[in-house]
Order: sequence, then C-alpha cells, then structure tokens
Amino acid sequence: MQRHATGGTAALRFRVAGVVLLVLHLTAVWWFTLRPNAVPWVDAANLRPLTTIRAEFGDDPWSALRYAVESLFVLAPAGVLLPLIGGRVNASLAGSFARTVFAGSMLALVVELLKTTVPGQVANVDTMLLYILGIALAHLAVVPATRARLRRRHPAGRAAGVAHAAGAAGTEGAEAAERTADGKAQGTTPRITRVEIAP
Repeated sequence: MQRHATGGTAALRFRVAGVVLLVLHLTAVWWFTLRPNAVPWVDAANLRPLTTIRAEFGDDPWSALRYAVESLFVLAPAGVLLPLIGGRVNASLAGSFARTVFAGSMLALVVELLKTTVPGQVANVDTMLLYILGIALAHLAVVPATRARLRRRHPAGRAAGVAHAAGAAGTEGAEAAERTADGKAQGTTPRITRVEIAP
C-alpha cells in the first residue's frame, strides 16, 4: 500500500513538472516565433510541402541548413515533455511515439495558424513539418532510453518489497503454525490415569 502511494506521488510530481515545463517552453516559443516582424514585405504563405526547403537549399544551402536546424529545435522539447505529462513508465514505444507525434502535430499546427494573425509572419507547411520532425527525433532520442532505465530500477525495488512481504508473511505463518502446533499439543495432551503408589 505504501509503495503504491509513493509511486502515485512520484507520477503526480512528474506530471506536474511536465505541465509546468511545457507551459514555460510554449511561452518561449510564443516569444521567439510569434512576435511581430517589422519587415517591408513577406513571402506568401506556403501550403505545398517541401517547396520552401527546396527553394532555400537551391539559393543558399548554409542559410537553408540553419533554417532547418532552428526549426527542428523549436518544438523538440515537447517530444520529451508530452510523455512526461503522461507519467507512464511501461508505455509501449509505438503507442507513446504515435501519441506524442499526434499531440506535437497539433501544437505545430496551432503555432503556424497563429502566425497568420501576427504582422510580418506567414504560415509555412515546411516549417510545421520540421517542427514535427524535431518532436519525433527528440522523443526517440530520449524517452525510450529514459523509460528503460526507470524500468530497470523499478523491478529491483519491487522485487525487494515482494521479498520483504514474503519474508514477513513467512514469519507470521511460522508463528501461526507454531501457535497452532502448541494449541494442538496442549489440546491433545494425553491424560494419564492416576496410579496408586504401592505401600
């Protein structure tokens, strides 16, 4: 009972920490990517996948590489923070990855849609794809290894607890058996008929 309560408290702490860190991260994303951009003109919104990436690499590969790397890192922390909010150590890799990528895709979509309301910013499907790719890579790089490490630690403590409980149960069982044996011995003690001592 105490171990389960401790595990529930730890999971709650992880969830709360994940929510707080995700809020801080999204606040930073809003500050750096959704501020008005004072420029004389902006490109039209790009809704065709890979159009901007091809154009950037065709014009200036180094600038395009910087754009790609920066976009990968914008929402990448969400790939770790979203599973942290879930607080599940034994989640399957495929299920966790699918849930994280889906939730990250929704975040990336919201960020790109909000750009349409900010002066000097335009929506770009290539940027959104890079956001999602960054989330997926961060999840694969951090979450499975972290969960495996936690699973390796958890069974050891659980096995120790089970052994302790089994030892306690064995001790109680031995004492109960001893009491029962004593009871039987006392209850079944044969009575010897009184024998007169010869004069």
